[in-house]
Amino acid sequence: MADISWELFASQVDRCTLCPLHSGIHNKVPGQGDIHAPLMLIGEGPGQREDEEGIAFVGPAGQLLTRMLSAIYLPRDRVYICNVVKCRPPGNRTPLQEEMDACKLHLRMQFALVRPKVIVLLGSTALKATLGPEHYITRDRGKWYERKGTWFLPTYHPSALLHDPAKKKEAWLDMQSLRDRLIELGLYPDLYNLSEPSS
Repeated sequence: MADISWELFASQVDRCTLCPLHSGIHNKVPGQGDIHAPLMLIGEGPGQREDEEGIAFVGPAGQLLTRMLSAIYLPRDRVYICNVVKCRPPGNRTPLQEEMDACKLHLRMQFALVRPKVIVLLGSTALKATLGPEHYITRDRGKWYERKGTWFLPTYHPSALLHDPAKKKEAWLDMQSLRDRLIELGLYPDLYNLSEPSS
């Protein structure tokens, strides 16, 4: 994408009427965080709290995500967080395919602006929207995929962990795998000390 900027992105999302989701919302939720982050996390869509505040992942699932990142020593403000769709679907339902297709313009611009080295796909919707409908979160979570020099890791959406705490063990394995890949790629060197402790 040529001649793009964060100002253009913000204006594009603000004016967007490409699908019916824009009507009946309080705020659009484009995403936030470190715009130069090597790590991007993509969820499904805004919930009630996100719609009220205009910020992604601020409800209970967002608070759990913050704790998950902290567990691998990643401050939330050091990553970039967004969703597949930027407007809350009614009743927090799963976005329809046509809604996700309409919002791809915005997501692709975010990819191009942030240029992350690693992307975590939070849940089935983000996985299918990004890597393709043939993927399934229960089968493909924890597996690494490489596309055009960017690494993708699907894992459970934090809201799924709140509904089914038994999944937290697998999610923790995924977070450890994420930490190891960030270390392997030399990302966040100020956070991960690779030297062996002296005996």
